[in-house]
Amino acid sequence: MDEPKSLGVTAVRDARVLALELPHVEPLSVFVRDLRACMGPNYDVPYFDPADGGVHADCLFLLEAPGPKAVKSGFVSRDNPDESAKNFFLLNREAGIDRERTVVWNIVPWYVGSATKIRPANALDISAAAPALTALLSLLPHLHSIVLVGGKAASARNAVSALAPEVRLYAIPHPSPMFVNRSPTNRHALVSALHQVAANLPPRPVTANPSLQPTTSGGD
Repeated sequence: MDEPKSLGVTAVRDARVLALELPHVEPLSVFVRDLRACMGPNYDVPYFDPADGGVHADCLFLLEAPGPKAVKSGFVSRDNPDESAKNFFLLNREAGIDRERTVVWNIVPWYVGSATKIRPANALDISAAAPALTALLSLLPHLHSIVLVGGKAASARNAVSALAPEVRLYAIPHPSPMFVNRSPTNRHALVSALHQVAANLPPRPVTANPSLQPTTSGGD
């Protein structure tokens, strides 16, 4: 069920939870649990999506911070049931970037805001999250490219570059409906930027992930 918004289906979410201990993603699942324990119960830190490449990934997408849908599903994922995630899914597919070559995360890996409303990540949030990003990069031995998605992520470009000086660094607009739907040229700009990322990835084989297809389906 590799399609946009599929994490809105209970059976799909359940299958992803069961997949958290698969070898390609298990070190990242441990990383998330350790980060949760370090930050405490007031910080919501979703898991990495096992449908992506995990520690085999050579392309890391860094967004700003997890939104309410990521907190609800429990995953930072292009499959979350929101329009930005849907756009991200479709744009990557159009650009020809195999999701098994990618891992998706956030500059600030925990939810920022209140119980009713998310707020933009600020400089203090980004600074507090720097040790977590340093730890994450050590878990991605094949990393070739980092794509900063959105203005807040791009504002951390110098810090990210210092942490990973040998990695290609890109910055692209956030695929929110407010940007993508505003003008056809905006969508074209995003696709073109992702085509550039795809063109520069090394031609190496990527370990395929086991099937994560649920045997049943159901809604919330």
